[in-house]
Amino acid sequence: MDVAMKRSFLLLAAACVLTAPALAGETVETRIGPLSFTHGFKTGYPTDATVRKLYDELDFQRAVQAYIWAVPMISMAQWRWSHENELGAKNGEIVVIESYKDRLGGLTYNATTPYVLPFIDLKDGPWVLEMPGPKGSVRGAAHDMWQIGITALTEPGKYIFVGPGQDKPKADGYKVFQSPTNGILLGIRLMPEKREEKEKVLEQVKVYPFSAASNPKPTKIITPDGRPWMAAAPVGMKYWELLADTISREPVQERDRFFMAMLKPLGIEKGKPFKPDWRQQRILMEAAIVGEAMAKANDYSKRVESSHYRDDSSWEYAVTANPDQRDKFYDHLDERAAWFYEAVTNDPAMSGHKTGKGQVYMATYKDADGDWLDGGTNYVLRVPPKVPAGLFWSITAYEVSTRTLVQNKYEIADRSSRMDLNVNADGSVDIYIGPKKPEGNKAKNWIPTEKGRAWFPYFRLYSPKKAFLDQTWVLPDIEKAK
Repeated sequence: MDVAMKRSFLLLAAACVLTAPALAGETVETRIGPLSFTHGFKTGYPTDATVRKLYDELDFQRAVQAYIWAVPMISMAQWRWSHENELGAKNGEIVVIESYKDRLGGLTYNATTPYVLPFIDLKDGPWVLEMPGPKGSVRGAAHDMWQIGITALTEPGKYIFVGPGQDKPKADGYKVFQSPTNGILLGIRLMPEKREEKEKVLEQVKVYPFSAASNPKPTKIITPDGRPWMAAAPVGMKYWELLADTISREPVQERDRFFMAMLKPLGIEKGKPFKPDWRQQRILMEAAIVGEAMAKANDYSKRVESSHYRDDSSWEYAVTANPDQRDKFYDHLDERAAWFYEAVTNDPAMSGHKTGKGQVYMATYKDADGDWLDGGTNYVLRVPPKVPAGLFWSITAYEVSTRTLVQNKYEIADRSSRMDLNVNADGSVDIYIGPKKPEGNKAKNWIPTEKGRAWFPYFRLYSPKKAFLDQTWVLPDIEKAK
């Protein structure tokens, strides 16, 4: 037995000795305060006051864990709600996001490629997506309301999506997929660089009910045009109201039945209206605060192994959950909450650090000194030469408060290899992030931040190469500017 293990054993033994006499008395001191019993902890009943305290604590703990469990579904539900209620998008209509202002409502959107985003409700029957060619002109995937991928959307052709419990139609020339939820998102990115090529591809994307396949109406396309919208999870009671509403719309997954039991004493039950009494509201309001605080800790200071990049780096892999949210002996909980608190959707193409294909997402929340990133501090990231990205690389800064693009008067949130950047003699690129604008040509490499707000970056590599995978090319930490 080594010294550390021996010390832990002695501390545990001492704790047991100190605790044993307390259990013999009528009151026991615990982390939730004193608990009283009629004839002692082991031989008596809990008093009425203790029973009330225990049930309040039981429901509070369950509400906090339910908050973390629901993060991926709430994120998707709020995203859909914002499209419908703030942007006016109806079932199957496409929202196109391209400008800086229009991206401000989306969680960790990239600032380089346009988004094509139709939400579909399948409860009344199957829907069709027509994907354009040529191959490579679009990248994307279909996801259910838990943000689990249904299929990649990279091949040209016609796709049919069928809701849970519905019969799959027999249709020649279609690719047919069944969703486990009524709500789905078709997340598509337009890859061409030239505007006329992007518009040509977008014109070929069509979404319509399968029942109208013989004569579909033109797909309506909506752009925010500067209208404010926000997909970040709501706070307080609105979080639980949205959860209750989404549960009422969707089938209960077998893996979630225990969570449904945990929500029932809190007034959230499928098939029944959500009308919490004063006690339930009080517990839920506090649980929303503690739940989000735990979600932040779980995200910004991860303890999941899947985030690890290098021992000597503050950078980590942002995509921490498997696309199906499953591991060998358990389903992902902390892993998926860490990713979906700050981002949306997940599929194999987003795990390029594992597959060597698609995209790599790197994130960091601290600088080289181990300090949290701050909008009032000036930083520099020296991107080494020969970045191993087959298509391009980019770095984008986001607000911690909403996980959306950093907001500033310059409308700048990213720099990428597709831009005219200032390049050093050795081929490296210095990216400047902070409130002070660099002088001369260095200003081309600047991402402005503002004092009083925390931020974090994503460093993306599109089509990663071997040098990234075997770490012969290493991304340095962000340093305070000298």
